[in-house]
Amino acid sequence: MKNITIGKAAGLAGVGVETIRFYERKGMIAQPLKPRSGGFRQYSDEIVQRIRFIRQAQELGFSLREIRELLSLRADPRSDCSEVQRRANQKLAEVQGKMAQLRDMEAALKKVIGACPSSGGLDACSIISAMEARVPPPE
Repeated sequence: MKNITIGKAAGLAGVGVETIRFYERKGMIAQPLKPRSGGFRQYSDEIVQRIRFIRQAQELGFSLREIRELLSLRADPRSDCSEVQRRANQKLAEVQGKMAQLRDMEAALKKVIGACPSSGGLDACSIISAMEARVPPPE
């Protein structure tokens, strides 16, 4: 593919133009130089591929800092897949921990909703009372 404009690069990568500019500001991708003859900056296929990589990694829950580290590993010919796998396993453990927290929140919400009479004034609302009492989450 020959070099393309930012709008076309955004379309091919499945992101908005502002996302590309954001990645440039954060140093995730290099900002192409403006041609001396004027006109628009031109984005290469490699930049589009890098943007896709960044988006995919974000969808898997990696932060920009973590993605920057993955990109460094990807660029280092001495890197090994085991290091990437280690980081992916760390991310999986983090996601599983968050899911456990969400299940606890779900159980606590079900408990207070189940205790609610669903009628009467707010002074009799068990949900409000539970939040005011700071009920610890169920075990």
